[in-house]
Amino acid sequence: MKIRKITLREIRMRLLAPFETSFGKSDLRRILLLEADVDGVTGWGESTAGENPFYCYETVETAWHILRDHAWPLVKDREFASAADVWDSLVPVRGHNMAKAALETAVWDAEAKQKNLPLAKLLGGSRQEIPCGVSIGIQPAMAALIEKVERELGAGYQRIKIKIKPGLDVAPVRALRQRFPKIPLMVDANSAYRLEDAPLLKQLDEFYLMMIEQPLGWDDIYSHAALQRQLETAICLDECIHDAQHARAAIELRACRIINMKLGRVGGHAPARRIHDLCESKSIPVWCGGMLESGIGRAHNIAMSSLANFSLPGDVSASRRYWEEDIIEPEVEVTPRGTIHVPNAPGIGYTPRLNRIESLTCRCEVLA
Repeated sequence: MKIRKITLREIRMRLLAPFETSFGKSDLRRILLLEADVDGVTGWGESTAGENPFYCYETVETAWHILRDHAWPLVKDREFASAADVWDSLVPVRGHNMAKAALETAVWDAEAKQKNLPLAKLLGGSRQEIPCGVSIGIQPAMAALIEKVERELGAGYQRIKIKIKPGLDVAPVRALRQRFPKIPLMVDANSAYRLEDAPLLKQLDEFYLMMIEQPLGWDDIYSHAALQRQLETAICLDECIHDAQHARAAIELRACRIINMKLGRVGGHAPARRIHDLCESKSIPVWCGGMLESGIGRAHNIAMSSLANFSLPGDVSASRRYWEEDIIEPEVEVTPRGTIHVPNAPGIGYTPRLNRIESLTCRCEVLA
């Protein structure tokens, strides 16, 4: 297997509504797509790097640079036995997992197509459908938050996650619990708090949440361990977990009881499987987080979520929650019972809409 060329594209897609977290608001997504020609078969990947270095240090600009100037020279003209070997060839580049994942996942898609297999099956997935939750950004008013939650529950989603930040934390959770006493509910802080805020975060224990996601520093496993000892509610780590070594440290330090898996954050399918298998061996459940992906990134998330230890509803939701029109067909849809069918077609199982992608492209570069 040889990667003959890659094509980098930046597309711009406007969200149906702004999405706000503790670190900012997004309404227009700049998305880096990567098309890989693997022995004449095309595979597609997506970098989940954002417009700004607020979730992590990577951006669309850094990902483009790393892929063009460093990742491509490492894989060009090399023979690979399988897509699973691509990750190891990228190890000389430290960090920049979101850039690496765009390339690595595209090769997985191509290999699955070459073997006429659904990507989920090539990865070792066993689920025919995956459970889905939703992530709801910070809302301007409590009434708007409640209305959004009602709408998503009506659409069948199995779990509700709301974003929180200092000053907008206990009050919205209390309001939702009063209105929806039995729904599976969790919160995501995106590193907005400090260990000194433990007394405030402990107030959330009374609302029997599924988890508190990434309350403290984006790279601070140690403080999360100290916080978890003070809380009854499970901590879920997201930004802290970049590889299997971070996951092992978090588990052994008892810094969390759950791990959020994001393909971009960990570098692609091969490292995600390593973390999945480690967590499964330690009885730590994982679930798939979202990064406002286009349909291509969403399709990869669906395939990954078919693995056995993805036992909690993830943030993989319908295309129509975010986009007026997605770049794949068919678009991702959620059943009335809050699940997504894992596609049986070869590769990611969805077809990129080339005309739409071209219409959204603002720059393109072919590397051969």
